[in-house]
Parts: sequence; structure tokens; C-alpha cells
Amino acid sequence: MHQRREAALQAANARLARQPRAIEPAFDRARLLWELGRTEEARRAYLDLLAVCPTHPGALNNLGALLQSTGFTTAARTCYAEAVKWHPENPTAHVKLAHLLLEAEELPLAREHYEKALQLAPDHAEAHQGFANLLTELLDEEAAQLHRRMGFQGRAVDVLPYRGAGRPIRVLLLVSAARGNVPIRQFLDDRIFLVTVIVTEFYDPATPLPPHRLIVNAIGNADICRPALEAAQKLIALSPAPVLNSPSAVLATGRVAVAGRLGHVPGVVTPAMADVPRELLAAPDALAVLAAKGFAVPFLLRTPGFNNGRNFFKIENAQDLAAALAALPGREITAIQFLDARGGDGKIRKYRVMLVDGKMYPLHAAIARQWKIHYVTAEMADNPEHRAEDAAFLNNMSEVLGQRAMTALEQIRDMLGLDYAGVDFSLNDKGEIILFEANATMIVCPPEPGEQWAYRRVPVKRITDAIGAMFIGKAVSHPTTAKDGMVSPDGLQ
Repeated sequence: MHQRREAALQAANARLARQPRAIEPAFDRARLLWELGRTEEARRAYLDLLAVCPTHPGALNNLGALLQSTGFTTAARTCYAEAVKWHPENPTAHVKLAHLLLEAEELPLAREHYEKALQLAPDHAEAHQGFANLLTELLDEEAAQLHRRMGFQGRAVDVLPYRGAGRPIRVLLLVSAARGNVPIRQFLDDRIFLVTVIVTEFYDPATPLPPHRLIVNAIGNADICRPALEAAQKLIALSPAPVLNSPSAVLATGRVAVAGRLGHVPGVVTPAMADVPRELLAAPDALAVLAAKGFAVPFLLRTPGFNNGRNFFKIENAQDLAAALAALPGREITAIQFLDARGGDGKIRKYRVMLVDGKMYPLHAAIARQWKIHYVTAEMADNPEHRAEDAAFLNNMSEVLGQRAMTALEQIRDMLGLDYAGVDFSLNDKGEIILFEANATMIVCPPEPGEQWAYRRVPVKRITDAIGAMFIGKAVSHPTTAKDGMVSPDGLQ
């Protein structure tokens, strides 16, 4: 395949030498460069083509996909928007734009583009898949299930493009049809790995598995993905290959379950948690009943399965409870004891440590005054003192946290039993960990552009390199045979 692409690229270059402004060979050249894994050259080639033909549909969609795959989502959105503008009859452009709008939580606009795509192409599988996720966000689960079936039934397996020159390492990537997948695919370098994605809920276990050397379970949210994780358990039983993030280990990481398990670790403080039926919260005596269960005001309420502070409220009084209940989706709501994590200066410091292949890596120290704290919304960009604290944590985690917290983190790592996970926490005045969450859903985001974030680039790259090395190490260290649909390490496949 690689040689054929190289030959086709040479042919496209030869045609361009004769006709420098020819559109078709210019598009072929850009596409082939990307297929060969020469991403930066492909990006420039697409931009050169669009300078000559700004409305080229293939170039706009492909450049959008390339930019999205390399983390430049804003630029990708611009490309898809241009494709929709100039080619409103192109369903794929609508779907790609809708995906990014959904990710940005612009739900009405995302719905408009999914519905337009399905109007243009009623059988468009990717449109049904994305629309199902949107309907879940809009709490229309019955309609979401319908579109999920239309999107995935008979389409549970998808082989991603391979852009490498040598023999690939074949990987099965297990995902859920619903929300709750870890975006770990970005670390499976398509110049090394040939990835087959399997949607576990819709995979027929009677079907032989595709050839593979490694299984990566990307289903991360135990609170909403139990059916997918249980299906994944049955699937991995069919293979002798090593598995990263065993589904059984992920199943034990629901938010309430983890708080109960890890609360017994010395040096760890976890809040009391309980899943409470909506009817109890709507009752006139709800606050008194909750107080009797150990949830005196202030306490927190959140709908299971949502991250990044969505559907998450602090309750100070009856009015807060009524407002939260009106906004929160779901039949069961998680009540959480509020633990005041403020330091002596009134600020909260939320640390994130990534767990990769048994090792611990600092990812960030987010600092803010509000109780709901995330790195992207914390008081970091305009505060050099906060960034200095972040840098100190990244450069010397053990000194910042202290031995008690480090020992507790090691025990958390061992109890989780996950190859890829993260721990979010603060510290109290005793040096104990105040645990926020610990599971496989944590994301490693690249630092923003700009010199002020330069200090983060090496520590983050250290984590991403460790993830990539883990994939390769697990695949090549496991002895396999051709009868397993695989080959031995001296001839990787």
C-alpha cells in the first residue's frame, strides 16, 4: 500500500510539474501526503490548493479532518463551515461540523446540521451516530437509541486508515456507541498502528475478531457505559491478546463506588456519596431527609456520567435544590458531601496526576477561588503566580505534594488496576488527599499556543510519549501465533 501511494504521489507531482495550477492532481497530492503520514506537508498542500480554489469540497473537508486530528479544532470548524457554506448539499460537511458543534455544546446548531445531513442522506451512518449522542444530551433517550441502532447496526467494525511504511501493529480499539469513551485514539500513531474500532454493544460475538496484537479498551465511564463494558468483557474473552484498561477494572470505577473503596486508604479523604432518586429530591422534606443521610447543606448534586462541571450544582438552601432539580437530567442524581478544599489563602488547588503503565505523571495544578474548578476555566492564563505553582508541581511533584500524599497516590494506583487513568484531588492541611475523582476518563490535553504555556510542553509530552510506549511495549512483549489471527513479534502485524 505504501509503495502504491508513493508511486501515485510521484505521478501527481509529475502532472503538477506540467500543469502547476491543475486542481485534480493538487488534490491528489495533498490527499496522498496525508495518507503517507506526512501531515505537515499535507496541510501546506491543502492550503496551497485552497488558495487557488477556495471552495474545493474535498480539500475543505479533508483539511478540516487533518486539523481536527492534530488538535486544531477551531481551524477545523472553520474548514467545515466553509464546506457547508459553499456545498450545502454535501451531507458529510454538515455531519463533521455538527460533531464539533456538539463538542462545543452548541446543541441547537448541531441539531440543525445533523438533521440537514439526514435529510440529504437518510442512511448516513455517521449522521445517525452523532445525532444519537446529541439526543442523549437533550434527554431524549428513546429517540437516541433508535438513531444509535440505525448508525451502528451492521456497522460495528471500522478499520481506520494506516499511514505507515512498514508492517503495522494491529490493534482493536473497543468503544461504546454512547458517551463515555476516552479520547485515547489520538495516541495510537497511525504510522505505527493499524486500528480496528469495534462498537461493543453492536458486535456479534459469534463473528471472528479481526487480526490484532493488542486490545485497547477506550470505554471509560462506568456510570453510563455498563452495557458496553459488559459486552467488552465477552469480546476480550475471545482473544489471548493483552488488554489495556480491562473492562472489569473500569466497571469498578463508578464515582460512588470509587469514593467508597478509596476512602479506606490511609492519607485519602473522600466525600460521602449516594445515588438518590429524583422523587426524594422533589419531596417537601428533601433537605431534612438528605441531612439524616449525612448530606447537610452545603452539599453537591450531579447527574452521573457528565464531566467538566456539566449538570453539577452546589446546594445551599431549598431554592438551590429546586433550581438544580429543574436543570438536572436523569432519574437518579448523585448527592455528594461538600468538602471545603480551600487553602489558607482562600484558593482551591486541584491537582491532576496521570497513571500510565504503572507510573505516575503530574499533568496540572489548577488554581481558582470558585468551588467548581477545571484547568481550562481556572485562574491560570492571567496569573503568573498560579502558573509558577503549576510549573513547580510539574517539575517536582513529590516535593509539592509531600510523602503522605505520594504514598496515598501509589495505593490509589494499585487499587484502580488500570493501565491508563487519572486522579483529581486537592490537599488538606494535614497533607492528605481530598479526592475528587479517580478513573479512566481523564484527558491529556496539549498546551495552548503561546510562550506563557511553554513550561507545560515537555511534561505533557512526557505523558503522551509514555502512552505511546505503553501501546508498543504491550503489543510486542506478548507472544502470539498465526493461529490466533496474529503473528510473532519478529514479524509484527
